[in-house]
Amino acid sequence: MIPLHLAQVAAITGGRLEGPDVLIDGPVVTDSREAAPGSLYVARVGEHADGHDYVGGARAAGAVAVLGTRRVDDIPTVLVDDVQEAFAALARGLVDRAEHLTIVGVTGSSGKTTTKDLLATVLTPHGLTVAPVGSYNSEVGVPLTVCRIDAATRYLVAEMGADGVGHIAYLCRIAPPRIGVVLNVGQAHLQFFGSVDAIAQTKGELVESLPAEGLAVLNADDPKVRAMGSRARSRVVLVGRAPDADIRASDVTLDELGRASFVVHSPAGTAQVQLGGLLGEHHVGNALAVLAVALELGFTLNETVKSLGEARPASRWRMELFDLADGRTVINDAYNANPDSMRAALRTLSQIRQAGRRTWAVLGAMRELGPTSAAEHTGIGQAAVAEGVDRIIAVGDGAQGIYEGALAAGADATKTSWVTGVDDAYALLDNHSTPGDVILLKSSRDSGLRFLGDRIVSDAGQEVDR
Repeated sequence: MIPLHLAQVAAITGGRLEGPDVLIDGPVVTDSREAAPGSLYVARVGEHADGHDYVGGARAAGAVAVLGTRRVDDIPTVLVDDVQEAFAALARGLVDRAEHLTIVGVTGSSGKTTTKDLLATVLTPHGLTVAPVGSYNSEVGVPLTVCRIDAATRYLVAEMGADGVGHIAYLCRIAPPRIGVVLNVGQAHLQFFGSVDAIAQTKGELVESLPAEGLAVLNADDPKVRAMGSRARSRVVLVGRAPDADIRASDVTLDELGRASFVVHSPAGTAQVQLGGLLGEHHVGNALAVLAVALELGFTLNETVKSLGEARPASRWRMELFDLADGRTVINDAYNANPDSMRAALRTLSQIRQAGRRTWAVLGAMRELGPTSAAEHTGIGQAAVAEGVDRIIAVGDGAQGIYEGALAAGADATKTSWVTGVDDAYALLDNHSTPGDVILLKSSRDSGLRFLGDRIVSDAGQEVDR
């Protein structure tokens, strides 16, 4: 963080300083367990916990001050009426103090986390870069990410998620981007939005927030994203496979593990791109968006292509690949799921199957789909059959529709299962998977399949922590 005295924090947030004017030169945290010497602890009041109850723990870990609505434990505190709004104001105040900072905002129904990781890989060689940890893309995650910048930070990647209209615009006021990337519009969080059109309206708030001298990077292959160009006052660059895309991919091929290579055509020239560390054809679009950002920032095409080729997954449980000593391969993609990302993962599994390996799809529930949930789960079961997956395991009550959809689509009942929990799924895999098999785990994170994947890898004698 850019060091500030607590009186400066009070001035930025409109709060009142109670206690000594200490220097904040450690991390800003909302989790008391993550406090360190010099920290400012933000005592948020959530649905299930009041952060003020944990001030003592934050102080013991090194926090020297609190941002909250009441003073606790006699620690210096900035008192405010609304902690979230004060936290957002603090983050924006830090951005305004960072004279040489360029912010890149990334949104989309799927692919945000992988794309921000790719951006961090490409940007870091050119200047100190701050990118979110994991999927810090909310009204809490974005300020936490911003508060990690210091005076030397050159690039900030802001991943922006939303579960309602106006949320992206709010995040853009905290971390105003000069470059905005919109990857796609799908059905993630449909329960909250009510319609795909509302999702598109919200994702487009990123485009509307860009300054006239900025750049909107839009997916030319997604009609709803392409249409956002009419909402931009900035310049627009289209990326994709469409013939009129400004940065276009052609000659896409996949290797035996579904890793893509392609030829990129751009105003800076043509080059061969090999995504050696990323599984799935859908990453072609993510890579094109990153290329567009890099070229806008003045990086050369060749150096960017080299960085993309060296990139590896940086966030846990997102198409993580583990080749086990027993000959099996585990693909753990169970941090998040919606119908579009589920189908993309199944397509990747199908591409791997074409190399002659038996495939397993271990699938859990997709959350926050609203009234379309039952039909979407049935559709995923049907998609697994259409993609030729050899063995299907649906896990948990929310995933029973996947099992039913697979059977209705003609799946072999002896090779298709529904189990109530991860222990039963583990037993099936332990008893019936064999060397050479490829096991995909895909679900929303609350289904627990990400930990099932870790268990399989750990029991095979390999390390999963990063």
